[in-house]
Parts: sequence; structure tokens; C-alpha cells
Amino acid sequence: MRALLASPLGFLIGLSLGALGGGGSILAIPALVYAAGQPVGQAKVTSLLLVAITSLIGLLPHWRAGRVRLAAGVLFGVAGVGGALLGSAWSKGVDENLLLLLFAAVMVAAAVMMWRRSRPHAHGAHAAHAMSKTLRVDAATIAKVIAAGSFVGLLTGFFGVGGGFVIVPMLVLALGFSMPEAAGTSLVVIIINSMVSFGGTVQGSSIEWGVVLPFVGASLVGVFVGSDLAGKRDPRVLQRWFVGLLVIVAVYTAVRSAVALA
Repeated sequence: MRALLASPLGFLIGLSLGALGGGGSILAIPALVYAAGQPVGQAKVTSLLLVAITSLIGLLPHWRAGRVRLAAGVLFGVAGVGGALLGSAWSKGVDENLLLLLFAAVMVAAAVMMWRRSRPHAHGAHAAHAMSKTLRVDAATIAKVIAAGSFVGLLTGFFGVGGGFVIVPMLVLALGFSMPEAAGTSLVVIIINSMVSFGGTVQGSSIEWGVVLPFVGASLVGVFVGSDLAGKRDPRVLQRWFVGLLVIVAVYTAVRSAVALA
């Protein structure tokens, strides 16, 4: 019953994944812990599975619209495999409330990054950058992709999030992708990182399908709505609303976890 009541949050997760190429999965852990009542370790397993399934389905409309650059997405994802496995191993020895407190800090960082991307002058600069820059394979670009991919993989493995809030701006700034291309391609990276982290996390844990299925169903509706918006609407409005939601959830998570630690 708690999972059913919390599943509308899955719609918001899917909406962000579909429209923005990331960011939404960062809501999964707080939603599963505080709304669905899962312990942090179980919530992480559920979150990774949820994000992988939703991203895979959400990839299809982006693919049909020509907004996915598969080779670049695969290379970026492969660069994060080591980080994902390392993050999964590290998180197993961390106190659950400390993990949630650290996660609240990550949510605030994601909100700041998304807010910067939503500003009109930042968006214009990114767009001009993307239009003027062709995809190049040089040492500096490869180093950026490896560093960013490893960092995203570490985030995914440690916290159970997709890391799209890092992937999208990296694809725009380092590889010269347009925002729609970055949103679609980031889902490839998220799928790879989520599945690798899921494999490193699921051992010794069980999957609560009664929680997974309502969230997946709601998030799939959201991802199709979001994918449609990605091709028709300016994503900045959605980003701003989502930033506000992230900050609220981050504050709530930080207070709850800090009180529990104290």
C-alpha cells in the first residue's frame, strides 16, 4: 500500500529522465526510503533496477527521433564501469543515515547544476557551443570523458542514482552535443552504469517486486510524457520546478538523517 501511495513520485522520476535525460533518478532513494518504507540498502537495489528499466524504455522515443548517439554513449558508459563497481563496494560499509546525509549533499549539488543549466544565458551559451563545435577525438576530450565517466559510475555505484545531472552537461560541453542529443544519449550511459552497479549491489539482497512494479509503471508514463516534451518544449521551465523539488527533498533528507545520527 505504501508503494502504491508513493508511486506518483515515479512519474516525476520518469518525467525528468524523459525530458532532461537525467536528474529524476536522484529522487528514487528518498522516495523509496521515506515514502515506500524500504531500508537504504534495499532502496538502492530497487532504485538501480527502476532507473535501468525506465531509461531503457525511455531511450526508444529518443532513438526514433534521432537524438541518441550510441557510440559516444557506450564509450562514456564503459568509462564508468570501474567507478560503478568501486562505488558499490564502498557503500556496503557505510552507515545508512550517514549515506543519506551524504546523499542530501549530492541532491543539492544536482540542484545547483540543473539551476545553472536552466538560466537563459547559460542555455544560449551551451547551444552556441554545441552548434559551433564538431565532435573531436583528441587526448583532452578522451581524458574528460574518462574522468567524467568514472565520476558518474562512482556516484551510481555508491548512491544508486543514474548521474544524468552530470552526464548531460558533460556531453554538451566536452563533446559538443545539442541539449536534445545529450538528453537522449545520457540514457545509454545511465543504463550501463545502473546495470553494472545493480550487479554489484544485488548480491545478498532480494527484489521487492511489489514496490518495483508500481514505481516502474508510473515512471514509464512519465518518461514517455517527458520524451515528448523534450522535442517540443523548452526544458528550462521543467528544470526550475524540478530544482525546487530537489531542494525540498534534500533538506528533508538531511534533517531526518542528521537527527537519526545524533
